[in-house]
Amino acid sequence: MSQNHTKKDVSTKTRRAIIDLLKQQGGMDVMALSSQFSLSGMAIRQHLNDLKEEGLVTNKEESRPMGRPTKLWILTPAADRFFPSGYSDLSISLINSMKEAFGNEGLDKLLAVRNKNMQEQYLQHLGDTADVRVKLEKLAEIRTNEGYMAEVKEQDDGSLLFIEKHCPICEAAAVCTGLCKNELHLFKTVLGNNVHIERGEYILAGGRNCVYTVRQNKLLF
Repeated sequence: MSQNHTKKDVSTKTRRAIIDLLKQQGGMDVMALSSQFSLSGMAIRQHLNDLKEEGLVTNKEESRPMGRPTKLWILTPAADRFFPSGYSDLSISLINSMKEAFGNEGLDKLLAVRNKNMQEQYLQHLGDTADVRVKLEKLAEIRTNEGYMAEVKEQDDGSLLFIEKHCPICEAAAVCTGLCKNELHLFKTVLGNNVHIERGEYILAGGRNCVYTVRQNKLLF
């Protein structure tokens, strides 16, 4: 293998790694990216400029308390092609066909069956634990395997954030809102009655992630 070909492979892998990191972390500046890859700022800028030419990243300025604004690099919608899409074209076609064949009521029944099957699978994976944090970590594992890039973060007030950084069924959900409605119901069911969960940030509403705030209900004696 030629030296030029090897360098090209390394550059391609680095750019893909940058895309993955920006998907995980959101906007990052050159210095933060450099520290993650042990590369010089100049090398990172070259990769970012190459990605920008391909239409995969763009940048925006963010004000800082001191000094000049910082340029943050973020992914464009075109970068979604690197992440699971959930066979969106086929899904949309099937949803439209089901609406035509069975009407909205029939589609709702089919979604209810899907939700029930997912509920059984999730409950089996979550097991008998009563610890909300453990439940959420297991749920994040399931959802990540399904392409949602999920993680759990604890907030200062003790509540937990369940964050999904990618939606592999986003295009299908845009034409079938029942998918997202059922998703929230699914989470409430598998987490149990002692847990309160509400969705804040929402990808379909323009958010970068789908974010759920989770709190354990206080028991009253």
